[in-house]
Amino acid sequence: MPARVWVDGRLVAADEPQLRVDDRGFQLGDGVFETLRARRGVVIELTEHVARLRESASALRIGLSMSDEDLANGIAELLAAEELDSPGDDAQPVGDAALRITVSRGAIARRGLLPDGLDSINPTVVIQAWPYAPPPPAVLARGVTAITAAVRRDPGSPLAGVKSTSRADYVYTRLEAEAAGVDDALFLTLDGRLSEGTTSNVFAIRSERLSTPGRDAAILAGTTRTWLLATAESLGFRPDEADMRPEDLVEADEAFLSSSVAGIVPLVRLDGRPVGDGRPGAATLRLREARESWIDECSRVGRRAIVREVET
Repeated sequence: MPARVWVDGRLVAADEPQLRVDDRGFQLGDGVFETLRARRGVVIELTEHVARLRESASALRIGLSMSDEDLANGIAELLAAEELDSPGDDAQPVGDAALRITVSRGAIARRGLLPDGLDSINPTVVIQAWPYAPPPPAVLARGVTAITAAVRRDPGSPLAGVKSTSRADYVYTRLEAEAAGVDDALFLTLDGRLSEGTTSNVFAIRSERLSTPGRDAAILAGTTRTWLLATAESLGFRPDEADMRPEDLVEADEAFLSSSVAGIVPLVRLDGRPVGDGRPGAATLRLREARESWIDECSRVGRRAIVREVET
């Protein structure tokens, strides 16, 4: 368990009460969040994550006035305090962390969905950090299994692209997967198209084509998804955002899930049917290795920039 968390500009003990009981994040799930990785004290794709955090906050009219620099400094302070920012020198292991930035609308004593004074309260901003735990080797070796979820996604909803702390649909769906004895569940849209996983985007590989549902399938466009589409051609694939159905995964050569923290993870079975030959594919594992290598190189470059800044 982490020893400290960063709350509204200061480090506090993680095992002590941090929020008021009338904080709307606690009361109503009225907030937004981002999860991301840091390596060697360098936050991966920080600009993209913070931009999406602000977009989500804006959609819910949460006034996040804290600057990008303040958020970056808060992350750096927390990583240092938790000793998760090591560059890997002097026989020390490389600092590798998973992060979460949570922004609640804040605390207000008045009851109701939109009480008087709602726009004048200060948001609660929390940053948490944990040692990064990659998917176990056994999971990568066997791949993950999934079902299609009973909960459907509405592409017309204005909340489709908002990463809200209100996660009841996702918790219900993961419970559904657990009851079915599988690892995850994939959401479908109202008309039966593939959308996304509970914490991930979904991809299919067929020959040299790398396909994923488009933004109109009620997805949250993850940063790893964006990276894959941008770098696919350099890795030997033709990127394709397309309408997809469960059959498209089952009939694909390979499929995988992608997220900022877990990375790229093979998907080998859907609704009891094998994807491809039912085993993690070589192309998927190659894409995972490429992504992890890119993260490591970004952290090396970023660390050198930090050192130069300190020295000057």
